[in-house]
This record gives sequence, structure tokens and C-alpha cells, in this order.
Amino acid sequence: MIKLSDRLISLAQHFAALCLTALFALSATGSSIAQSASNADASLKNGQIVLIRHAYAPGGGDPKNFTLGDCATQRNLNDTGRQQARQIGNWFRRQPVAVTRVLSSQWCRAMDTAMLAFPNQVTEAPEFNSFFRNRRTEVKQTQEALTRFAQWQGPGLMVVVTHQVNITALTGIIPRSGEGIVIEYNNGTVNVVERLDFDFQ
Repeated sequence: MIKLSDRLISLAQHFAALCLTALFALSATGSSIAQSASNADASLKNGQIVLIRHAYAPGGGDPKNFTLGDCATQRNLNDTGRQQARQIGNWFRRQPVAVTRVLSSQWCRAMDTAMLAFPNQVTEAPEFNSFFRNRRTEVKQTQEALTRFAQWQGPGLMVVVTHQVNITALTGIIPRSGEGIVIEYNNGTVNVVERLDFDFQ
């Protein structure tokens, strides 16, 4: 049986890790965090990047038998998550700026979100895989993500479907499931422009 004190220590360590991740994002990338904007006020621009946390997948983390490429061993979208993913795609199709590049973590819940939202547009991008269970890869993957951002100029929008820990490392924000974070990457700095909930109810 796990003692209460052990549980409290574990929770404290997890909280400390989240704080360190946010601190890394703010110091290493020089992020500037904007106020949340309502979707009615969204003003997407050519060349921007939208980071999206995968749609709703019940639970937390991954099962101990997690195997990349085997969705039966992973935490997956439920009906709500699949509906959110379709709604994300519909929302973007109503915008005046087209989505011309879609990258996704290889985790099934991220790939499913991306493919339901943007059929036939998705490219796997391992640098956006979750490092929740392996923090040793956080700095390397975050730097690879920044390198990818530096190479993006448009035209249109680039959408990246990834995970909470990745987005927090890049922006300092802890996003909700299915939330979008609009960013611009200039001169080594991640600038957060606005947050999008895609009109979820």
C-alpha cells in the first residue's frame, strides 16, 4: 500500500517538474505570453504556427505497456475527443488563412486528432512526441521543435498536434485538451499570440 506521505511527495515532485518546465520555456525561448483571445477575435496570419494539444483522451499519461504504433496499448480519444477533433478541422476551414502544413506526434491520440481534423495532410514529427515519461529527451526535442519553427515561413498556417508537456516547454502554457496556442517564432523567440478553444461547449 502506498503511504499518504509517499503520495504527497510524488505530487510535489510532479508539480516541481511542471514549474521547471515552464521556467525553461520562459528563459530558454524568451516567450512572451499574450492574453487569451475569444475565437470571434481570432486574427490568424500567414506564417503563424498553431500548437494544438490532442483532443480529449480520458485518463493521464500512458499505460505501462505503451508501445509506439500499437493503439491498443495507448490512451486514446473517446467519442468526445473525436468530435472535438472534427470541430477543430471545421473551425480552421472557416478561417481566411489556409492550413498548409500539419505535423503530429506519433502517439495515437495525437495522430487521430490530426487526421480527423485535417484528412490527407498529416506528417508524423517525432520531435513532438510526448516526453512525459522520459524527461531526459525534453531539451533535445524542444530544441528540434524550435529548429522546425525557424524553417517555417508559410504560406498559410502550420498546425502541430502534440501534448501538454511539449506545449508547456515551448510556451510556458498548460493547455486544455484540444486547445490551440497561436505562436510566432522570430529571432529565436516564441511569441504567444492567442489561445483558441475552437468554440467547444
